[in-house]
Amino acid sequence: MVTSRRMFLRTAGGTLALPLLEARGEPANGAPPPLRFLVVGNPFGAHPEFFFPKQFGRQFDMPTTLQPLQWLRDRMTIISHTDHNMVSGHGREIAFLSGVLPADAQAFPEKNMSLDQLLAQHVGTQTRFPSVGASLEAGIRMSWTASGVEKLPITDPQELFDHLFLNLTPEQKEARRRMLERNASLLDAAGDQFNRLRRQISTADQRRIDQFQTAVRELEQSLSDRNKWLDRDKPSYRPETRWDGPGATIYERYDAIFDMVAYAFQTDLTRVASIEFPAALNYTDIEPVDRSYHGCTHNGKREDLAAKLVAIERFQIERLSRCLQKLDAIAEPGTDGSLLDHTIVLYGSGMGYGGTHSNRNLPILVAGGGFKHRGHVDARDASGNNMPLCNLFVTILQRFGIERDKFNTSTGTFDFG
Repeated sequence: MVTSRRMFLRTAGGTLALPLLEARGEPANGAPPPLRFLVVGNPFGAHPEFFFPKQFGRQFDMPTTLQPLQWLRDRMTIISHTDHNMVSGHGREIAFLSGVLPADAQAFPEKNMSLDQLLAQHVGTQTRFPSVGASLEAGIRMSWTASGVEKLPITDPQELFDHLFLNLTPEQKEARRRMLERNASLLDAAGDQFNRLRRQISTADQRRIDQFQTAVRELEQSLSDRNKWLDRDKPSYRPETRWDGPGATIYERYDAIFDMVAYAFQTDLTRVASIEFPAALNYTDIEPVDRSYHGCTHNGKREDLAAKLVAIERFQIERLSRCLQKLDAIAEPGTDGSLLDHTIVLYGSGMGYGGTHSNRNLPILVAGGGFKHRGHVDARDASGNNMPLCNLFVTILQRFGIERDKFNTSTGTFDFG
C-alpha cells in the first residue's frame, strides 16, 4: 500500500487527461494539426567557444558541439546574448524555464511556473498526458507546476515505457479506481479543513495555504482525468532500442527515452515533453570522458579537460539530432510537412557556462515549430543589453495559441521574422 500510494502521488500533479487522438489520422473537422513542444535541458550550459558560431546570420560555420545538427541548419535558430539577468552561481539554473527563482516567485504573475507546464496547462484535456518528463538519474529541477512544486521526471526507461504504453489488467484497473476514489475523498476533506484554517491565520500564512490549495486542486483535476482513462487502452509500442541489461550504454538508454517521447508525440499521447541531462549521471561511456560532468566543467581552460566537457555536450546534441531526424521522417497527416515541422524544439540551460559558473549568455537553440528560422542571432538590444529569455517564451506561447504578451521577466517578444 505504501509503494502504490507513493507511485500515485509522484505521478499526480496534472498528468492524465482526455486525448484528442489516440491513434493518429487526419485532423478532425479540417482542424489544423496539433503543435507540440519538446524541451531538452542540462544543468551546466555549454562551452561557448564550441557552441556559438563565430558568424551571425544564416551563413555561419557550424561549431563543434552543434555539428550533429548540420542537416537542420536552415530550420533552426541559435540565440546569443539572452539570459535571465541573474547574478552568476550554482542554484540559479533552476530558473531556466521560468526566469524566476522560487524564493522570488511571489512577485511575478506566473510565480515560478515553467514554460512547459504552462503549455501543458493549455493543452489540458486534449491529450492523455498533458506533459511527460524523463531523465536518467535525478533531474535538473527545470519543470515547475502552477503551485511552485517541482515536477519530477521519470528516471528509468522501463518506468517510462510502463507509464506511456503499459495497459492495466482488469483487476489492476479496479484497484486503481478504488484508490482514486479514496484519495479524492481525502482531498475534499482536506479542502474543508483548509478553508476553516484560513480564517484563523496571518496573511502570510494564508498565502502559503493558497499555494498548497492550488496544489490540491491540481491533484483533484488529475484524479478526475485519471478516472476517464481507466477503461481506454494505450497505443502499443515496440521498442527500437534496448535500455536494460548489463551492457546497455548511456547512448542506448537515452535513445530509448527519445524514441518513446517521439512515439508519444506521433500517437498524440502528449504534446508537451521535457528531457533532462543531469549532473549526477555517469557519462564515462562517452570517449574520452573519465570524470564527472561537473568535474569536466572545471577544466581550468586545459584543452584535454575541455575536450571531455565538449564530448558530453556533443553527446547531448547527437541524441537530440537523432530524435529530430525521427520526427522529421514522420509525415504530419493532412499537411505537406512532418512532425518536426509541427513541434517546437527548445534546447538550452539555465547556466551559461559551468566552467565559470556564469548564468549569462545562455546556450539557446530553437528548431522546427514552423518558425521562419534565422540562423545565428545576436539578441542584444541597441544599448548592448542581453535579451530576457522570457521574450522567447512569450513568442513560443503565442505560437502555441496562448494569447498573451507577457511572461514573468519578459519585456517583449523574440522576432523570428
